[in-house]
Amino acid sequence: MRRPVARKLSVLAVSAAVVSVGAAAPPTAAGTPPKVPVAVGYGGAVASVDADASAAGIEVLRKGGNAVDAAVATAAALGVTEPYSSGIGGGGYFVYYDAKSRTVHTIDGRETAPLTADSGLFVENGQPLAFADAVTSGLSVGTPGTPATWETALDKWGSRRLGTVLKPAERIARDGFTVDDTFRAQTALNETRFRYFPDTAKLFLPNGALPVVGSTFKNPDLARTYAELGKKGVGAIYHGDLGDDIVDTVNKPPVDPASGWNARPGDLSEKDLAAYEAKLQKPTKTSYRGLGVYSIAPSSSGGTTVGEALNILENTDLSKASEVQYLHRYIEASRIAFADRGRWVGDPAFENVPTKGLLSQKYADSRECLIKDDAVLTSPLAPGDPRNPAACSSGGTAAPTTYEGENTTHLTVADKWGNVVSYTLTIEQTGGSGITVPGRGFILNNELTDFSFVPANPAVHDPNLPGPGKRPRSSISPTIVLDQHNKPVVALGSPGGATIITTVLQVLTEFVDRGMPLVDAIAAPRASQRNQTTTELEPGLYNSDLRTQLEAIGHGFRLNAEIGAATGVQRLPGGKWLAAAETVRRGGGSAQVVYPAS
Repeated sequence: MRRPVARKLSVLAVSAAVVSVGAAAPPTAAGTPPKVPVAVGYGGAVASVDADASAAGIEVLRKGGNAVDAAVATAAALGVTEPYSSGIGGGGYFVYYDAKSRTVHTIDGRETAPLTADSGLFVENGQPLAFADAVTSGLSVGTPGTPATWETALDKWGSRRLGTVLKPAERIARDGFTVDDTFRAQTALNETRFRYFPDTAKLFLPNGALPVVGSTFKNPDLARTYAELGKKGVGAIYHGDLGDDIVDTVNKPPVDPASGWNARPGDLSEKDLAAYEAKLQKPTKTSYRGLGVYSIAPSSSGGTTVGEALNILENTDLSKASEVQYLHRYIEASRIAFADRGRWVGDPAFENVPTKGLLSQKYADSRECLIKDDAVLTSPLAPGDPRNPAACSSGGTAAPTTYEGENTTHLTVADKWGNVVSYTLTIEQTGGSGITVPGRGFILNNELTDFSFVPANPAVHDPNLPGPGKRPRSSISPTIVLDQHNKPVVALGSPGGATIITTVLQVLTEFVDRGMPLVDAIAAPRASQRNQTTTELEPGLYNSDLRTQLEAIGHGFRLNAEIGAATGVQRLPGGKWLAAAETVRRGGGSAQVVYPAS
């Protein structure tokens, strides 16, 4: 089965695979466009999980803004309508394709630990804190990076002021949006801990109850916060009153004494905010089937892990493989890449991350030969050594994959000039820390719980322990794929914690290798292997004959009801764009274009 692949994929070949196309419908009476998972047209495209947010990006594109302007507008709107997944209290990673220079640039907007943090940040009385105790506390909150990301992106590549692109989100926060099943369900999931904090309960549990599906949810505090940011810039957070409010909230969590909850205080300072920088850095690059696959470099593990897995799969013609063979190879490549991720990837300001080695084809070949067609590797699998590749051998002791929260949000944007943004932003788990900044309308992140509390294996160096000003490792994988002429083919990304990596890898291989239309590749049932004893399967695979056939090889599985929630855009001939989003996951996503094709 191991054979070289010389097949090239052009944008014309990709576009020929598009079979199911729709266009954004006109707004409903409530002003929100109905959700559709795919739209094709001109003038630019936006795909996100939310119709109001996608419409905010389209509004900016329609008024002459570019993809960066629209991405910030969409992200700000998601901070209103998806407040449990994103917002100015969090961080993220921004990948930008510049059509004029045909180059890809990235921003690391990951949150940072306080400058006083050390490796024992989550150790108490000699033992690691219980995850639940760590999450809902000031201790879990990192210095927010989202506002700095917006400012950096607009300053470098945007064409509009921050105040201008925040207007749609400010309007949605002031006038309200319609509560859907997902928003209510996520609120219900967090209801107990939201009640620990009076400001959170007042905002998200109106009149003391869960928000009603179909009702209008307003956030006037966030509207005022966006207005202040628009006037003063993000210095209001990193050097001003907004930042002071964040620091006070982290260090003295405003908990309801009657709840009995021990919300451990953090140790964030104005110095931490003032020192924060959103980092401009080179993307990762992997060549796959003649295409250039660009993503985010560490501190995220997304670009290196997706890239390594693609390199492992490069020598298998997945287009001719059976569905069982394809899934087997995909699962095993993911397992190997995650073994290497756990040992080698952390914040490069603190760790010597061998990014070049992890992405080399020579190293991938030395790991790919571990895969057998009739047997399954055992997890936890030991890592290799990308500094000194040795065929079919490991470079150390195995360590289990640490836990990572599974909520985030992703948006993908293209404009009429051909610029593209793939942007994933987060406050970590659903509802973040659960702590709302009083009077400001946004929840603070719990991103520091993405650090390993203690080493995953005491015998193995863990690159993801806390440290002063350190960025916790992420799995965020915003990706842009270019053809041989450095023009966009497709861009995509997903939420989902560590399953982000496998989601992006699976969508890419189903789109590029298996010939699926983008919306179908996004909708297809998913498998996620993260160097664990069993592979997670969504119901569509778990309840299929494919599971039985894979188990016959030796695979073990467990059920996961929902993995990820991807969005993407695809360049079509003649200046057209296709936007694609989920059909079902998270209630379905929203794909919109400026001028729908007839």
